[in-house]
Amino acid sequence: MTVSETCLKGAYVALEPLMHSHVDALQSAVRDGELWQLWYASVPSPDEMARYVDTAIKTSINGDMPFAVRNLKTQQIVGTTRFYNVEPAHKRGLIGYTWYAKSEQGTAINTEAKYLLMQYWFEVQQANAVEFRTHFFNEASRRAIERLGAKQDGILRSHQILKDGSVRDTVVYSIIANEWPAVKNNLQAKLAKFRSAANPDA
Repeated sequence: MTVSETCLKGAYVALEPLMHSHVDALQSAVRDGELWQLWYASVPSPDEMARYVDTAIKTSINGDMPFAVRNLKTQQIVGTTRFYNVEPAHKRGLIGYTWYAKSEQGTAINTEAKYLLMQYWFEVQQANAVEFRTHFFNEASRRAIERLGAKQDGILRSHQILKDGSVRDTVVYSIIANEWPAVKNNLQAKLAKFRSAANPDA
């Protein structure tokens, strides 16, 4: 299945194949919190967004699957995520390039987006593993990955040189296929809490 055929939809979010038509909405989303100012995160500025989207779309030729994340309640595009470095021969790949408007952080958006991605990855693609990587100093990202149920595999020291010239240590996490049922139950429980909070009298 190609990225153009894949749209993942839940109760809170829809993950739509990333297109050039998403650029304006993503520029608005990234301004919410000025996310590109975070030195430890690789988030495009509004001026860089068109090139960012164009590059992401071109990588789909190599098996990457970039998505725009739509909040189904507001119908606004609120960020991006993608599968990348996909290795079909080894049935594994990474989930990353994930960022959301600041107002969406801490909501059900990321939880359900990750749930949909991993459900597709393990149940449709029958993958063996999914990997997550983040900057050593990106504490918010590390906590979010750990809350998913991912386990730390290690740290790639002096792994990347960032655009500001600093050198990044990359923390590597993964979830493997036989862990998915427990991770799935955990994410479903988290989503149920969001529903209960939104409908306290239900």
